[in-house]
Amino acid sequence: MKNLKITVNGVVYDVQVEEVDGSTASTPAAAAPAPKPAPAAAPKAAPAAEGEPVKSPMPGTILSVPVKAGQSVKTGDVLVVLEAMKMENEIKASRDAVVASVAVSKGESVETGTVLVTLN
Repeated sequence: MKNLKITVNGVVYDVQVEEVDGSTASTPAAAAPAPKPAPAAAPKAAPAAEGEPVKSPMPGTILSVPVKAGQSVKTGDVLVVLEAMKMENEIKASRDAVVASVAVSKGESVETGTVLVTLN
């Protein structure tokens, strides 16, 4: 018998496989899913700062946050770089503003609609 780990659609299974020849009866392979990972944390609540929230357009992971609270930004400046579906997406300022607050940090996972930055 061989013990193997097989990953199917991101789920790891521990499997025992028995090699048989045509003359012996086979026993079914035993497959049990590995323990499931902990559920993802709920999205953070919106920051208390007044202003226009800039929300995540899709779920992903924050790669960088090149702005800080109090910083002036111009239309088109990058506020956050979000990795989603193996692509880097730049979340840009829609207008000239001052960053009131930054609600995320590098490496954090976010869901659609999570507030990333608030602009004044």
